[in-house]
Amino acid sequence: MQMIFQDPYASLNPRMTVGSIIGEPLEVHGIAKGREKRERVQELLRVVGLNPYFINRYPHEFSGGQRQRIGVARSLALNPDFIVCDEPISALDVSIQAQIVNMLKELQGEFGLTYLFIAHDLSMVRHISDRIAVMYLGKIVELTDYATLYEAPLHPYTQALLSAVPIPDPAIEEKRQRVILQGDVPSPVNPPKGCNFCTRCPRVMNICREVEPTWQNVGGGGKEHWVACHLY
Repeated sequence: MQMIFQDPYASLNPRMTVGSIIGEPLEVHGIAKGREKRERVQELLRVVGLNPYFINRYPHEFSGGQRQRIGVARSLALNPDFIVCDEPISALDVSIQAQIVNMLKELQGEFGLTYLFIAHDLSMVRHISDRIAVMYLGKIVELTDYATLYEAPLHPYTQALLSAVPIPDPAIEEKRQRVILQGDVPSPVNPPKGCNFCTRCPRVMNICREVEPTWQNVGGGGKEHWVACHLY
């Protein structure tokens, strides 16, 4: 398992060269040293679309998108099966975000990777995901495949989230109903009794304020669609 961090400016050591940053996992795990390590680092730079002769440069000499590519190269150094992507594009310009996501999809196909992609940009989540889990106040409230979630969301929080995604067609945008949530998110240290979402839910019932909803599969025909809500 490896990780790609959110901030490409904070996750790379400014005192280390790119070659040292990407090659550090190889040394720590005793996989490669010297010329072999250098060749592996150059190969990884090529894989993420950077010049392999940049290995002696420092992070401050790169743009945000290039730095995130360096972070991706570092995560690939040990040939992981599973990579946690912690908001890997939120700190980047919109024009660069699509490049990084497309690169991640290409790498996934090339190396057979599994990603856990943490994000709040729902349009990007739809583009990259096979299965989506929606979380509220530290708990998963809905889990299903991406097509089902966007076509038939069940949990009121998921419905509110998706209603906030802009649609580029003005005619559709004008007709659709927005779900505006009232109040503020409660403290995770002191969550409300019952359902975590009961203080803001537009469809709240008395039972929601008393009993925590159970996690259940409500998908029909052998399809998985998990939700934690008293409405189902």
